[in-house]
Amino acid sequence: MRNLYPVRSPRQRRGIRSRKGRITSNEVYLPIEARIEEIIRETPEIKTFLLSPREPLEFKAGQFVQLTVPGVGEAPFTPSSSPHEKETLEVTVMKVGRVTEALHKLKKGQKVGLRGPYGTGYPLDEFKGKEILIVGGGVGLAPLRSLFLTLLHDIDRYKEILLCYGARTPKDLIYKKGLRKWGEEERVELRITVDKGDRKWRGRVGLVTTLLNNLTLDLKKSIAIVCGPPIMMKFTTLKLIDLGYSPKNTYLSMERNMSCGLGQCGHCMIGRYYVCKDGPVFKYSQIKEVPNPFV
Repeated sequence: MRNLYPVRSPRQRRGIRSRKGRITSNEVYLPIEARIEEIIRETPEIKTFLLSPREPLEFKAGQFVQLTVPGVGEAPFTPSSSPHEKETLEVTVMKVGRVTEALHKLKKGQKVGLRGPYGTGYPLDEFKGKEILIVGGGVGLAPLRSLFLTLLHDIDRYKEILLCYGARTPKDLIYKKGLRKWGEEERVELRITVDKGDRKWRGRVGLVTTLLNNLTLDLKKSIAIVCGPPIMMKFTTLKLIDLGYSPKNTYLSMERNMSCGLGQCGHCMIGRYYVCKDGPVFKYSQIKEVPNPFV
């Protein structure tokens, strides 16, 4: 049987570019093979896949990969695991379309393809010595989990982490076991809310923006990071600015149709930026003048 995922050299993975910056070799689009080692059911519509790539695939928190289901297609996902885990990586996937539906049907031991990583990660050097506010909505906590675990790995470099997370209902919360442990970490404060509770829910009820009330952080010096559904990101960002956060200290993990991952197809543009190449991590100061950047 033909090997669907041939071994590539590092040069092939990066792509061969002309002087004008265009990709001149299709080798860069070939994925590497990854085995599904474990599947964790987070919610009825969300699963986390633990993958072991055949070749090392190092990434920075905030970067994304293209994940291939053979015979179906590929889609971009930001790893949800720590970059310090070198042998495996995790992706958390909501079932919303053809590729994700196919992924949800796969079983432990089956193979998928990975290519990347692509895009920009979080500039952690700019976060040193500061208070960090992380705000996630729904499955938007997945990319933020990678960042959070990265910060925990070197927690002494930061003053404090406030993690705010909101979901539609208690059943829609992801990483339930992890959330309990995270709230017990030193220098970490955890705030969780749901739009609508149930009989067993004893926590906060309200939109995720309500978690930003009564902040004790030094807003002018701290860093804010946001990821979630577009409408959530829009109103969370606007509230952060109203509270006193600087646009240059407010980071957004943006999502678009990142088909190629290499800035070649142009499907993912926000204003003059390619989300796949210039992002997906942006400072709000970069895109705030773009009409409807959250659409």
